[in-house]
Amino acid sequence: MAKKSMLEREKRRSQLATRLAGRRKLLKSQVIDPELDEEARWQAMLDLQKLPRDSSVSRHRNRCALTGRPRGFYRRFGLGRNCLREVFSRGEAPGVTRASW
Repeated sequence: MAKKSMLEREKRRSQLATRLAGRRKLLKSQVIDPELDEEARWQAMLDLQKLPRDSSVSRHRNRCALTGRPRGFYRRFGLGRNCLREVFSRGEAPGVTRASW
């Protein structure tokens, strides 16, 4: 099980990213817009830098829903590889069958 502080940090990052997504998208579009004058683009870049770092989506780390493990994560199931194996063994994952030949 991951530390509670790590899980809370990820939760806070995702909330911050969803809350500031619109503002971040607007500023990024202003920065790359060739129609704007240089001063407006520069100001948009400075405003973008003033936003919190954790509001960026790229800082989000996928974690297992059961254990919080950050590595070996399968997006399709939202679980880490260890938990996924246990779920498969119990037959709780839809559409997955064990291999036998």
